[in-house]
Amino acid sequence: MHHLFPAGLAGAVALALPASASDLLINGQSDAEVAIGSSVALSLTGGAGLPAIIAIDITPGPVTVFGASIPLGLTPAFAVIAQGGTDASGEFATTLDILDSPSFIGQQIFFAGVLIDAASPSLLDVSDGNSIVFVPPILEAIDVPLAGKVRAVAPFFDWVGVVPQGEPLDVAIDPGQFGGLVGTEVDIYVTEDRDETEWGANPILTDISSTGATTVTISSGDLTDNTFTLDAGLLSGDGGASLGVPYDVVVDVNRNGELDAGDLIDGRVDGAGIHITRDPSLPGPHTPVETSYTGGTFLGQNLFYPSDIDQLFDVPIIVISHGNGHNFQWYDHLGLHLASYGYVVMSHQNNTVPGVGPAATTTLTNTDFFLRNLDQIVGGLLEGHLDENNITWLGHSRGGEGVTIAFDRLLDGSFIPTNYTADDIVLISSIAPTDFLGTGTSDPHDTPYHLWVGGSDSDVTGCSSTDIVQSYNLLGRASDQRQSISLNGVGHGNFHNGGGFQFATGPCLVGMANTHGIMRGYLFPLVEYHTRGNAAGLDYLWRHYDDLAPQSAPLSNPCVVANLQFREALDDGRFVIDDFQSEPSTAVASSGATITNDLETWIEGRLDDNNTTFTNLASDPFNGMTYASPTDLESGAILSFIPGNGTFLAYDIPVGDQDWTGFERLAFRACQTTRHPFTTLQNQDVLFSVCLVDGDGNEATLPIGNPETGVAEPYQRTGCGVGVGWGNEFESFRMGLLGFQATEPALDLGNIARLEFRFGEEFGSLGARLGLDDIELHVR
Repeated sequence: MHHLFPAGLAGAVALALPASASDLLINGQSDAEVAIGSSVALSLTGGAGLPAIIAIDITPGPVTVFGASIPLGLTPAFAVIAQGGTDASGEFATTLDILDSPSFIGQQIFFAGVLIDAASPSLLDVSDGNSIVFVPPILEAIDVPLAGKVRAVAPFFDWVGVVPQGEPLDVAIDPGQFGGLVGTEVDIYVTEDRDETEWGANPILTDISSTGATTVTISSGDLTDNTFTLDAGLLSGDGGASLGVPYDVVVDVNRNGELDAGDLIDGRVDGAGIHITRDPSLPGPHTPVETSYTGGTFLGQNLFYPSDIDQLFDVPIIVISHGNGHNFQWYDHLGLHLASYGYVVMSHQNNTVPGVGPAATTTLTNTDFFLRNLDQIVGGLLEGHLDENNITWLGHSRGGEGVTIAFDRLLDGSFIPTNYTADDIVLISSIAPTDFLGTGTSDPHDTPYHLWVGGSDSDVTGCSSTDIVQSYNLLGRASDQRQSISLNGVGHGNFHNGGGFQFATGPCLVGMANTHGIMRGYLFPLVEYHTRGNAAGLDYLWRHYDDLAPQSAPLSNPCVVANLQFREALDDGRFVIDDFQSEPSTAVASSGATITNDLETWIEGRLDDNNTTFTNLASDPFNGMTYASPTDLESGAILSFIPGNGTFLAYDIPVGDQDWTGFERLAFRACQTTRHPFTTLQNQDVLFSVCLVDGDGNEATLPIGNPETGVAEPYQRTGCGVGVGWGNEFESFRMGLLGFQATEPALDLGNIARLEFRFGEEFGSLGARLGLDDIELHVR
């Protein structure tokens, strides 16, 4: 080994002979990124038995020498680094050892090969130019998303967190981001989940899929050419009392059966690489026990707990508050289900007749009574086994509003319990809640909030006639993580199991059995995520019903339509591009981004229908919006596009906000606006596309979803004015940033200068009228 240059860039390489290979290639490629401290294989091919030279320089030229164009600049740094002759097969090969000097990182050098060939007019047969860029050394395995789900539209793969049991487990390796692996044969393992410490202690790879490690060769094609099935659906998703089974995925690049430098891994940090989940609506492994007792007036309680509670510890607590005319013993479908997964559920008698204020009081007092008497309830079986700092409040109707009022009282100190505080309430969930008391009182504040809405509810109807029946107002007030699920065809009485009149009106009624199955299948992931920190629950909160639903959900029933909304908390790393709250100008986003468009309509305002009907009127541009009362601040935008008028909505991102490398997904929520001619004429999902443009002009465009998962049309219910279509139901869309980069490898996620929503036939539907809100970046 010797230094090729006495100082500077030339000192980056040293010579070691010989090796093998072809034309002029660097590690088998025309150009390469090379880690300092590593080796580079160079190969030059041509005629057999010819003198050969390989040279480098710091500029690519070209310069003409003896009539031949040399792709080097011939600067003072020019040097010949290898010389010899081609062998009988016409190959000359050598290896360069790159010195381990951090000063070389980021620098680029250029290569050219020359054969002395009498058959050439200039006597010189010169290769095309090549280059290498010096990068930091690979000291350990690379953490990168690998596992996920094949999609029907570009980018044809999404790196999600959950695959339902019975479906294939696929991985995708983007050759645009891992060009150094092109042409490399690798082994891909599905392993048990280990954290970073466990992988450090035990790097041995053991595949636990049905077929063993999968051996593939990374192609120079696109993402679809490098998508591989690791398991046909035989991996278990039975996590016992937990939602799903966690797995890691490893690409063993050097095929040595260990996780080490240069390998790729999905799941070493930030949780498992993928969760396989069995049907979350099926019962869990514990035998549930149900019992009732009373502590006095409005202290009747129905309790559900696992029969082996004496073997369990730190068990989360769920408190259920029923609605007016309901009974505290009408929630067996929820209590028995959660108890089978090791939760304790207490449904209490609720004082709803006087109003939502007394209902809030009984939620507060029953929670306190329950915690105060753990040494006596069911003979003291629960004492010492519950996590008294991990409480979920779940309320229905007046009880659904009541739980938000109760939390507001904890915060303002108007009710001070003896056995818990506001910090002990980790989740609030409301089923078809009323909104009697409104802004400043019926408010979940900064506790994670979840909302259930029935599209056929004939009690808390959702009509714009009065704010009292508009459940979404409560969601609009939630300032922490918020999520909701609306179920078309579900009535007010379908949410409990008391039988009787279902308070359901409209087409395609779903019925109680289907409603309960869907509720069980979504409630378990909801509480798993918020009370036990189980990451498998997250996907069930944001992925579309057609994409991820409980396996037993009636997906083939066209009457069952579920729309999900999800918004991260700011504390979880959410970055807001535009939430339409703080900047009144339609030309400036709340983040300061500049907005331009050529839309038919583009207006901003409070998400509040300004009259008492859903009749389409020009005087009510926010028709069908029931996410804010006149005293609320929840705002959004209305846009419309038609052929020839409306092709784009663009956000020019401020310089300080252009680095998106720390985020995983671009998110927004959208809805069709009810009874508008653009909506009623097509009565089907609306599709459009989203484009990212970096500072160098590279752009990537992706559709918002598969044909079945566009922006859904309103539920086709009549009443509340003239026409067909119920209130506007937002649904969330979260698009993986890696998908944009897979579509255009040159896209620089560290320099995103422009976000565009693109409309029209080329990008989706011909025309539509939409609501748009909460355009933001999420970290997961």
